[in-house]
Amino acid sequence: MPNYILAIDQGTTSSRAILFDEHHVPVATAQTEFEQHFPQSGWVEHEPEDIWQTTLSMCREVIAKASATPAEIAAIGITNQRETTVVWDRETSKPVHRAIVWQDRRTADACGELKSAGHEPLVTAQTGLLLDPYFSATKVAWILDTVDGARDAANAGRLAFGTIDSFLLWRLTGGRVFATDATNASRTMLYDIHTNRWSAEMCDLLRVPMSVLPEVKDSADDFGETDPELFGGAIPICGVAGDQQAATIGQACFKPGMMKSTYGTGCFALLNTGATAVASTNRLLTTIAYQLGGQPTYALEGSIFIAGAAVQWLRDGLKIIDHAAEAGALAQGADQTQDVFLVPAFVGLGAPYWDADARGALFGITRNTGPAEIARATLESVGFQTRDLLEAMRGDWSDAGADTVLRVDGGMTASDWTMQFLADIIGAPVDRPRVLETTALGAAYLAGMHRGIYPGLDGFAKTWALDQRFTPDLGADVREGRYAGWRDAVKRTLTT
Repeated sequence: MPNYILAIDQGTTSSRAILFDEHHVPVATAQTEFEQHFPQSGWVEHEPEDIWQTTLSMCREVIAKASATPAEIAAIGITNQRETTVVWDRETSKPVHRAIVWQDRRTADACGELKSAGHEPLVTAQTGLLLDPYFSATKVAWILDTVDGARDAANAGRLAFGTIDSFLLWRLTGGRVFATDATNASRTMLYDIHTNRWSAEMCDLLRVPMSVLPEVKDSADDFGETDPELFGGAIPICGVAGDQQAATIGQACFKPGMMKSTYGTGCFALLNTGATAVASTNRLLTTIAYQLGGQPTYALEGSIFIAGAAVQWLRDGLKIIDHAAEAGALAQGADQTQDVFLVPAFVGLGAPYWDADARGALFGITRNTGPAEIARATLESVGFQTRDLLEAMRGDWSDAGADTVLRVDGGMTASDWTMQFLADIIGAPVDRPRVLETTALGAAYLAGMHRGIYPGLDGFAKTWALDQRFTPDLGADVREGRYAGWRDAVKRTLTT
């Protein structure tokens, strides 16, 4: 019996492959970064060929590291940066434009016009989303309107649109499978999360021909097999989920009321609401956490655009650290008497503000402010933004009470200093698991479960293991005073 599961974790700044054994323990990992393109202010693009080639090479590398054969790999699970948009030619498989990344804000004016025309309530009612350039639909329309002949080709059925999972499935299967899963479909602003099908009304409103859309499957399903030439043999693809949903699965947040927050390039908090699609009154998103057996499980989601990317800014922009891991130690040495706040609205602000035109700002600096204070404000901004999301979730759903325990994952969680501040500012326990790469684990679990190698949800939940719990150690007066300072800084940054 084949006993390995290959997880593809295609992220915003890197492509990674992890090989898991039958006990869902990682046995080999390979990862590489790829180039980011910023053609204009607020625009972010990727070369789809870079994504494909780095993904392919990392898969081959991790298989070689483990000395595994294709016959020993039971399945592949894919997780991906969500909302990032690719349009390609069905005949040649070549993209007609660079991928437009989820962070990209070029369609802010188009979203503003739709909002001014009164369309946002309908969009939210059907898709659970808000009219924002973050999502895929207006990016697709922009490509079809901008690339010469693209809209005519789309109307003629010659083009395909997909989020990154669909593009990778197409390439992995040699163009034989054009599909996505319900979690990724729910992030396009074209999918009715209540009827579980593409919405003709949304496609008409947002000017996306239905002919370009992929088939929507469960998160654990049959997604075809890889082209045998890629890895020396065909491997079944049996799991697909957007990265934040995959992390929710990897954190075993299967019961209503369980909540996880992932700290990567951005920060994304999901609260499981079970079979109920909770409509937010606090500008959160209603999304599909996962879909199994045709039944969706829903979540409330808060999306923060800049988390780890702010630490990259310390390293690459300000050059006050050489490695991301140095930020915590630098922040620890900051002058505690200075109240410096960074609002990292480098590409606008996400939930619960949704201000596409806001830009980053640093408040409270004095002549004594230096690298340590800026580093501290940068890391604290992640905690403050998480508090914003938690407050909004508590307002939307009574089960997200004060006793909520936050499960965390992602690169930033390796910093004890950052996690302790997070617990302090939200006033709730923060649980860091032993396996931090929960996104890849979630993708692997979906594929392994579908193949019968991994247990059902309850069995998998029992394997979740705690590394460390961070408990609040900050007086309520200090906590609320600092949070009030943050809210004031955000207020000064907002443009709407």
